[in-house]
Amino acid sequence: MNIYIGMDDTDNHESRGTGRLARGIAAELRSDFQEIEVTRHQLLVDPRIPYTSHNSSAAIRLYTQAPVDLQALFERVQAWMLADFIPGSDPGLCLATGEDAQALTTFGRRAQQQVITQAEAYALAQAQRVILAGLGGDRSGVIGALAAVGLASCGEDGRYLLVGRSRDLESGLLEVDEILAAGIDRVVTLEGAPVEKGVVLVDRLRPSRRGGRPVLYVEWSQDHWQPVKLN
Repeated sequence: MNIYIGMDDTDNHESRGTGRLARGIAAELRSDFQEIEVTRHQLLVDPRIPYTSHNSSAAIRLYTQAPVDLQALFERVQAWMLADFIPGSDPGLCLATGEDAQALTTFGRRAQQQVITQAEAYALAQAQRVILAGLGGDRSGVIGALAAVGLASCGEDGRYLLVGRSRDLESGLLEVDEILAAGIDRVVTLEGAPVEKGVVLVDRLRPSRRGGRPVLYVEWSQDHWQPVKLN
């Protein structure tokens, strides 16, 4: 079973970002799940939308074959977020599984193109049996949290902040084989051609989520492959 946790608007201009919070929560949950990943999803940048820096939200994907009390899991994550509440933030939290999460993808795509209201987010969450809550401030983070779940579950959006051992890789030039061994599914050019040899300049890799897998896009630069960040 895939479980998706979305969160948004958990920071202010001086604090740690939402992605860092999501990685911290993922670390707390790691021992309870067979797989765990964190992705970043870019939403609409518009003067009508208040945001801290880039208006991105984060999603945690969990996988397990064991039964899970979803409400209890939601409450665990909620407690961590409330304990780390940042004054001036407007955090939102969402949790959904399987087909319920995938039913939110259209909403996520809309949030990348249009201004959406909290009322729309709550109405959709109720219709799809999705757990959604605002945890402080004006609670506007519920929009991005719901969108993050939909975008992560479609498998064709965003980039990874945590997958496999990608964050353990040392900075510098590494062979393609070393990157694949760390949990990256494929290394490809922007045209989609597979890259199977050579060295890649590694500095906090952020592979894209494509086909539900981590794909590192690269372009040639003098004598090595240079990673390209794609949303």
